[in-house]
Amino acid sequence: MSDALTVSRPGFTATPVRGGRRFSLQGRATTLNGTAKALGLAEVPAMLGTAQAGKCTLLRLAPQELLILTDDAGLPGKVTDYLATVPHSLVEVSDRQVGWTLVGERLHDTLAALSPLDMRARSFPVGCATRTLFGKADGMVWRTSEDTFHLEVWRSFAPYIVAMLDAAALDAAW
Repeated sequence: MSDALTVSRPGFTATPVRGGRRFSLQGRATTLNGTAKALGLAEVPAMLGTAQAGKCTLLRLAPQELLILTDDAGLPGKVTDYLATVPHSLVEVSDRQVGWTLVGERLHDTLAALSPLDMRARSFPVGCATRTLFGKADGMVWRTSEDTFHLEVWRSFAPYIVAMLDAAALDAAW
């Protein structure tokens, strides 16, 4: 991924996520739970929640949808074996999406300029993930720690998002 996708302003940095694969899984609650169990989890994450299982992270973005982030190896065989037995839709979206790690003391001000969501800790705790608009681009945001977020958007929106993040971070630095 190009360094042109990096944003660095006083108090805010957006670094492109390199490597890894992304999968969108849609299915009934039993399918999502079975997938979580195949990964060794007790159950699928709650709505807007996340769970880590080995090298896979499950993000529950809708009642019947998981975004699954993996390392470069992709989904474990036990997951694909399970999914072969149930109705579902599984699409690899790695080429469609790009991601960034967002950090810095001006992080919240920068995000507030681009999204209508309240991303303060009391409203958007660590582990929360959801879709939202960033400016005019649809995206997904996940709070990975108190001071770090992960942002995903469609690849075609990347130049727009970088420009918007840069402008918002510049404003937040004033």
